[in-house]
Amino acid sequence: MAPIDRHAEDRNTPDHTPDRGPDRAPDGAPDRSPDRSPDGGAPDPAPEGRARGRLSAEQPSAEQPPSHPSDRRPPADRRAHSHDSAAANPRATADHRGAADRHTATLALAHALSAAERGLAVIPLSRTKLPALRSPHHEDPQPSACRGECGRMGHGVYDASTDPLRIRELFAAAPWASGYGIACGLAPYHLIGVDLDTKSGADAPAALRELALRHLFTIPETVVVMTPSGGRHIWLSGPPDTVVPNSAGRLAPGIDIRGAGGYLVGPGSRTEHGIYSTVPGTAHLPPAACPPALLRLLAPSPRRRPSPPATDAPPSAQQGHGLVQFVLAAHEGQRNTRLFWAACRAYENGLGEALVGPLTDAALRVGLTLREARSTIASAARLTGHD
Repeated sequence: MAPIDRHAEDRNTPDHTPDRGPDRAPDGAPDRSPDRSPDGGAPDPAPEGRARGRLSAEQPSAEQPPSHPSDRRPPADRRAHSHDSAAANPRATADHRGAADRHTATLALAHALSAAERGLAVIPLSRTKLPALRSPHHEDPQPSACRGECGRMGHGVYDASTDPLRIRELFAAAPWASGYGIACGLAPYHLIGVDLDTKSGADAPAALRELALRHLFTIPETVVVMTPSGGRHIWLSGPPDTVVPNSAGRLAPGIDIRGAGGYLVGPGSRTEHGIYSTVPGTAHLPPAACPPALLRLLAPSPRRRPSPPATDAPPSAQQGHGLVQFVLAAHEGQRNTRLFWAACRAYENGLGEALVGPLTDAALRVGLTLREARSTIASAARLTGHD
């Protein structure tokens, strides 16, 4: 009787695939086992040695623990596995973000303290460039005129301080702060910020150069801060007895002014759009004195209403020759803006009535209609209180 193969049943089940093994050749084919020579002679020692090498490389020794299966994956698979692990562990992701935010807030505080050492009063800002602390009066039924008299934090630029302890308190109350603002108009520099904007489509640097040529002033060497959008903030120092107001586009299209009650985003601040930084070679400079001719353009002139004695001669239109030339130099797309700006300056300097005719003629020569010119000049008169 033939011997009973106890494993025959297992081999013949559908779930079992016969294993030919490394030394078994297909039926009818010569045996080409790596452990046997082609002529059936003695085994070749080289393949045997390579087999032992493979075994020793694949089987970890007692001194070296087996690696994790994920370590043997291709790099792309390992990155995907790492990403899946982070997605499956939102707490770890949140902790990482929290650490990054704390690092950003620490840097912002360090920059703010450095600015305070130079005599610049600072406040914490959020990534939106707005004050980081909410007003303590935001739930009041009526708008509050409090500027910090209540003793609480959250009054915007009126919280600004150069005291390191106070600055640390402000930033401790706003741990989400990513930047800092520098208050303008305060001693010792009475800072004035000339903001050359690039987002409006206007060529603000060219407009400033044109103003400098027309009014015979130059911008001195001073601190210049680059904005993430490519703009520039020029820091100037003003006299203590002159209050420069904030304005947007009043000086020229694309030029905003930060004066009393305003603030500049300090270098080193991180916002939604990027980081503010100083132009190389200007960080060590103090804010330079504002040129007198530029200061006269920035400071408001007292509104003058025509009430001269009968013997006085009317203002000469020749005094506004520069304003007329400013309008005549306008290109398409600038004509209304330049006319409005020139008319505002004329009324502020008591020349409005005398320059209505020359400004209107200049507007017609550059392509505006009579109706457009009259409407623009009338708007300037209303804005300056001369309607």
